[in-house]
Amino acid sequence: VVVVVVVVVVVLAVATTMRSLFSTTDARCASSSSSSSSKSCASKKSSLRPARSGAPTSTRDGVSPSRGRRRRRVSSASSGDWNSQMRNAEDERVGVLLLNLGGPETVDDVEPFLFNLFADPDIIRLPNGLQFLQQFVATLVSKSRAPKSKEAYESIGGGSPLRRITDEQSEALKKSLVSKGLTNVKTYVGMRYWKPFTEEAIENIKRDRITRLVVLPLYPQFSISTSGSSLRLLEKIFREDPILSAGVLQHTVIPSWYSRPGYVSSMAKLIKNTLESDAFKDAPDKPVVFFSAHGVPTSYVSEGGDPYKDEMEECVKLITNELKKIGCEGYKHVLAYQSRVGPVEWLKPYTDDTIRALGNKGVKAMCAVPVSFVSEHIETLEEIDQEYRELAEENGIEYWGRVPALDCDEVFIDDLANAVVEALPANAVAALSDITTNISNNANLASNMDGSEIVPSKSSVEELLSVYDNLDLRIPTREFMYEADDVLPFVAVAAFCLFLGIQVRLGMEGIFVPGGGIIPSDVPPILFQ
Repeated sequence: VVVVVVVVVVVLAVATTMRSLFSTTDARCASSSSSSSSKSCASKKSSLRPARSGAPTSTRDGVSPSRGRRRRRVSSASSGDWNSQMRNAEDERVGVLLLNLGGPETVDDVEPFLFNLFADPDIIRLPNGLQFLQQFVATLVSKSRAPKSKEAYESIGGGSPLRRITDEQSEALKKSLVSKGLTNVKTYVGMRYWKPFTEEAIENIKRDRITRLVVLPLYPQFSISTSGSSLRLLEKIFREDPILSAGVLQHTVIPSWYSRPGYVSSMAKLIKNTLESDAFKDAPDKPVVFFSAHGVPTSYVSEGGDPYKDEMEECVKLITNELKKIGCEGYKHVLAYQSRVGPVEWLKPYTDDTIRALGNKGVKAMCAVPVSFVSEHIETLEEIDQEYRELAEENGIEYWGRVPALDCDEVFIDDLANAVVEALPANAVAALSDITTNISNNANLASNMDGSEIVPSKSSVEELLSVYDNLDLRIPTREFMYEADDVLPFVAVAAFCLFLGIQVRLGMEGIFVPGGGIIPSDVPPILFQ
């Protein structure tokens, strides 16, 4: 009876583990887990609680993190503590670290990419005492999900173009910074789950003896499952590295930048170009501007304090307002969320459901806008271009156009460069070069609907994450509901645990030897009574 109870307890523990897996895994790896979705990563502890207040102002500047609803007015960088740690001007070396999720470059990379993803304890949170099963569970899940993901990547040429495009963005950003006078600057790319890994980028930064680093996640909107996960990794690297922990490398983070005018205006111009393209020249009515954003579980927002939904809605308002300013009047728009995976509730409305609803209402033309992506990858090339377009056609939508990702758009890259310069302390900028672009007044700040500034303040990795940790927030675990694809790993793990329990009960001679093992032979074997 004791053995049976032990086995049941282990199985229940594994069930809890799998429930946590499928209810907290973000859709950033949804495409890696199904043919219609993309990459996913959820961070256990990497949220900014002030869901509408962006990043906290640096406590080094004497301002405490706030939990207020509105974002603070961006103040000029304080020079007090920075001055005490600055090197001589001629020795200052500036680095910019671009963070992204990463993606498999070939079909053969898909399974190891998924393994790296699920081996992250911030994604699969095993109960206390079962952490030793981390790699086993990661192997199980990655093998079960790899076939569908491989099919998706094969449909777009056999691999993700994300690394190539991110490298191109890095080079373009460096050129823009040099043109602004920051001649002693280098840019680096750090991917979370594939090459070049963030750890490799940090090693290169140390090798180049960078003294001042700007961390720039390539996600316009902040989410605990994207930027937060990468920042959590950086925090670990900074803490464990003896050189970095000594404070040799000063850094600041730009947590989100969806409201910057370069991003907003570039998106609006791309949308306008698509609306005026041949794709809609014969359309009977003006196309619906369909903003499709990457989704996250609803619990991230309602219980985890994720600002993603608020920032996304504000972003769409800014873009649609800009469209009106450049002459695109009278277009209806809608925001929906794609790439959901698993049985839990995600942000609504869902993209596929919304496409069906619009088709049923008689909409004949649709302009799809991938609003949360700045690079072409699996979610734009396969999910939107193939699956959602096919779904639209099936529901009577005859005219379809898709706005391209920003990639290396000149205005977009130039504004990112301005954001980097703004993130540097004012005196460091002056010491490094004579910046001719007038950004000190921050004329590029966009405004919220009520006139308040919505560009988040800059801060360090530790300060950003300390807000989350101090409030002791957690990504909530939702009730697990079985689905065909999700139940297979659970069944396999449960069967393994059951087999292990029987082996312990009957001894190493084999499961067909009743009375063997650690139980005395004179005790009738329970399992065979």
